[in-house]
Amino acid sequence: MFKHIPNILTIIRFFLIPVIIAYLIEENYILAFVFLTISGITDILDGFIARKFNFITNFGKLIDPLADKATQISVLTVLALQNIIPLWILVIVVLKEFAMISGASFLYGKEFVVSSRWYGKLSTVLFYVAIVSSFFIRQFNTTLLSHPEYSMPTLPAFDQYLYYLALIATVFSLVMYFKAFYSQGYLKKENLKIDQDKDKN
Repeated sequence: MFKHIPNILTIIRFFLIPVIIAYLIEENYILAFVFLTISGITDILDGFIARKFNFITNFGKLIDPLADKATQISVLTVLALQNIIPLWILVIVVLKEFAMISGASFLYGKEFVVSSRWYGKLSTVLFYVAIVSSFFIRQFNTTLLSHPEYSMPTLPAFDQYLYYLALIATVFSLVMYFKAFYSQGYLKKENLKIDQDKDKN
């Protein structure tokens, strides 16, 4: 039972996605931040527990980064629809993740399991910081505009620069993943060909 705790925590992240989205749609950025933070904590915990107690499984290696991608893309989609971030940022992220998922699925069929790496986590963390900054700016400016007596200037959209940094990390991680696949022989012709003997059996 205990060995399934990391995977259970990962699955919980999937259930938190609609909760986060619901609060974003309501423009309740404080609660959206709270549940996004809870999601981030479960992400840290499942990895720590899996490594600490050697509960690492192939299922966990696949589902953990998928939970990251699903959460990230869902939040970015809402932010793009609310005109908080440019649509092209979402498009680049979706294309990158589509390439990663397609490659991982193909390699999994070849009995290669693609686990997350530090550079993949780096882009996730940077997007988390950028998203939280968007929440803070939006909440602060909305509150400020509803109370003109405060006589304070609104915050500039400095979060856009954080998204640019996160995008650079995203492209870097894509390049590094494919470089790692190639250096380990995953993308070499002899490893990609279909084993005809197995098909005959």
